[in-house]
Amino acid sequence: MVTTEIERIQTGVRLEKRLVKVLKAVAELRDLTFGDLLEGICLHALEGKAAFSPETLTNIEKLKKIYGLDLDASHSHQLSEA
Repeated sequence: MVTTEIERIQTGVRLEKRLVKVLKAVAELRDLTFGDLLEGICLHALEGKAAFSPETLTNIEKLKKIYGLDLDASHSHQLSEA
């Protein structure tokens, strides 16, 4: 595997609380940092590729139930804060 050297920056991104809990759990399951998981998801999305295997998606469904995450892609760009 070839390693590519990059420069990372800090960012102040705000995300929905339950979504963060699920993503952190997925990162833990895959032995990744939260940042590495987000980078991977974004890089896959920019190429129009699925970021997760069927097995990981099954785990994500279980985690969504555990953390009460009832949002899906149809909610994108339609969320507002109280």
